[in-house]
Amino acid sequence: MSTKAKKPAVKKAPVKKVKSAPKAKPKPDLNLEKSEAPEKLEVRNEKPVSQAGELGVVPARIPGKEKYFESVGRRKTAVARVRLLTKKSSDQEPPEGRALIIIRSKFDSKVLDRPYYEYFKDQELANIVDSPFKKLKSLTRFKATVIVNGGGISGQAEAIRHGISRALTLFDINFAKKLKKAGYLTRDSRRTERKKPGLKKARKGPRWAKR
Repeated sequence: MSTKAKKPAVKKAPVKKVKSAPKAKPKPDLNLEKSEAPEKLEVRNEKPVSQAGELGVVPARIPGKEKYFESVGRRKTAVARVRLLTKKSSDQEPPEGRALIIIRSKFDSKVLDRPYYEYFKDQELANIVDSPFKKLKSLTRFKATVIVNGGGISGQAEAIRHGISRALTLFDINFAKKLKKAGYLTRDSRRTERKKPGLKKARKGPRWAKR
């Protein structure tokens, strides 16, 4: 048997990879005509300024409008948003012994702006609304606009009083001492107790009959 001699294995030299030179970036042509110049991108706000209140930020100063102090008052299920402004000589004069408080409400899909003494027919409820101004002896110094929702007529009156008192402390922190002593800055958390099954109200039961 003839045996063939094996050829010695030849090692191949490693091939070196040659890096290609980086491509030069095209230089911008500075001698462009105005028609060929790239247009500027207009930067627009995602939300207009009018929606700032939805983000929880209430500006104290809006161009073209008066400076105001805003706060929220609550009582039971009523919520009142109050804006407090300093009264000007050009503003309408309320009746003597009354403050300038305008309440905005919806009635039959219409928005009505009425003075608080017309909105609250009951004299006692109207006195509750302007009691913070009377406490500070400043009925003719301020004016307020109110948006109130929810609850009953009594809860709305106390919610407005709570909101006005909070706004007054934003105007001047020194007012807080008198208002807190009168109890106007405290959120009254009392609510109607729920009705129980088998009873007429929360605790009132039906009349007992022996037979």
